[in-house]
Amino acid sequence: MNTKAKFAAALMILILFLAMAGKTIFVPKADTHSPLAMPEEYINYTITRADGVLWAKIDGTYPLFYSGSNAALPMVYPTPPGTMNISLTMDDVAVEWSNYTGIYPEALHHTAIGDWPMVYCVLAPVPERFVLRIHYEHPVEVINGSYVFLYDLNISPYLSVSANKSIVHYTIRMDTDYTDLSVNTVFGAEETLKPIAYEISDEKPLEIRIDEVSEFDKPLPGDLLVSFKEGNSQEPLSVVWAAIWVLVGIAFVGLAWYGYRKRSSS
Repeated sequence: MNTKAKFAAALMILILFLAMAGKTIFVPKADTHSPLAMPEEYINYTITRADGVLWAKIDGTYPLFYSGSNAALPMVYPTPPGTMNISLTMDDVAVEWSNYTGIYPEALHHTAIGDWPMVYCVLAPVPERFVLRIHYEHPVEVINGSYVFLYDLNISPYLSVSANKSIVHYTIRMDTDYTDLSVNTVFGAEETLKPIAYEISDEKPLEIRIDEVSEFDKPLPGDLLVSFKEGNSQEPLSVVWAAIWVLVGIAFVGLAWYGYRKRSSS
């Protein structure tokens, strides 16, 4: 195969996986087979406060089945603004990644809460079965007075006649008190919010558990969007105590001055 043919083949593979991560290319229903299948995935969030900022720490586990013939698979993964501490492994072996949007600034992935940058990696060699794991952390965005985070679910390229269902299991651990919880999926091109069922554990810290089911040749539920307000956060509490101590100090100084004046007049 000459150099141009090799480049064209690699470009077609990259376009396929850009489509998987970016939803930028329409795949006709007649195309009923995909080289990748992912019947289940496991997404664990921890929402915690660090240095006065709420952070989302995400651990994704993706058991994958590959029926293609390519020795290497280039893949991209969208990341929320401010993402750091990114790590990827395939079958517990570290995978090198690069900042794809840093190289191509126009390569952004659209979500309902903004356009996200992407990271890039190459999986090689690719076995028939493997487990991809991704860890990353990002500050939780504040939109219209609420904390909001979104998980970008790009599942359609992994669905086919032979692998016609996929379930994502979310576990969201809340290391902070919260109120006004809202859990929805972002449905369709109009990005309509649709409530999705969830359970809340009894133990502390609380865990929110969600199962989102996607099926081949059916409307997909879409990305997960969670919003909440923080209750009894450390910062407002510290402000209250600071105000109390200031008032106590003022009262103490006032009483001391009153006692001094009284003794002087005597």
